[in-house]
Amino acid sequence: MENMTFHSPVFGPIHSRRLGSSLGINLMPATRKVCNFNCVYCECGWNPEPGAGQPDLKDLIPSPEDISLALKEKLELLGRENKLPDVITFSGNGEPTLHKDFLKIMQDTVAIRNALSPGSQVCVLSNSGTLQISGVFQGLMLADQRIMKIDSAIEETLRKINQPGKQYSLRRTVEALKRFKGDFTLQTLFFSGTIDGAVVDNTTEKELEAWYALLDELGPKEVMVYTLDRPTPLGGLKKCSVQKLQAIAREAEHKGIKTVVAG
Repeated sequence: MENMTFHSPVFGPIHSRRLGSSLGINLMPATRKVCNFNCVYCECGWNPEPGAGQPDLKDLIPSPEDISLALKEKLELLGRENKLPDVITFSGNGEPTLHKDFLKIMQDTVAIRNALSPGSQVCVLSNSGTLQISGVFQGLMLADQRIMKIDSAIEETLRKINQPGKQYSLRRTVEALKRFKGDFTLQTLFFSGTIDGAVVDNTTEKELEAWYALLDELGPKEVMVYTLDRPTPLGGLKKCSVQKLQAIAREAEHKGIKTVVAG
């Protein structure tokens, strides 16, 4: 597959299935993915193999000053064109909260948004696997929307889908998410396929029972359920049907949770 990498700290606006007109902020290098997960469906492809010849990440990751300047210039241009975005979204080539200056960047972004595009919300898409890092929780609390991913409530399945590092713990992640006291969106991508020779399907009855129990435990204000939309690095993955997504959403809504479906 051709990796869908983002070549500027600020890109778009693009139309998002879930968020509307979205101006993206990529905190990772323009030329490679940096992530603590290696998801089988990632639009940016697989994580690069470590080894000799890899450039120093410190020279590739944009500075807070670079990001602020790019964001100001873009919002000023969009303002003149009367095309200010619905949301300013931290996404891009990997996990945005891995940037060592994530908290400062969030502070700067909110200030720039307030000055140049007060009608835009600030949104962070995160895999939820970095909440133990200093400043990440505080930075996420500055966002208007925190969209936190958990693709399975069963750790064995999650490890097959997302391939986090050995230090990852689903239970520790769930406990960390509780710090938001429900003020976040839980995002899950539903699909099926064969991973390392084993069938993986996070829409089975067992998987969904565990996922609904997770909703009860976390009580998020909103749930986003969606499925594959772009080419994936691992072949043979199958989309979840819209009908199934809608059935999952109805169960979440019965719990009093607002639910968004992107088929």
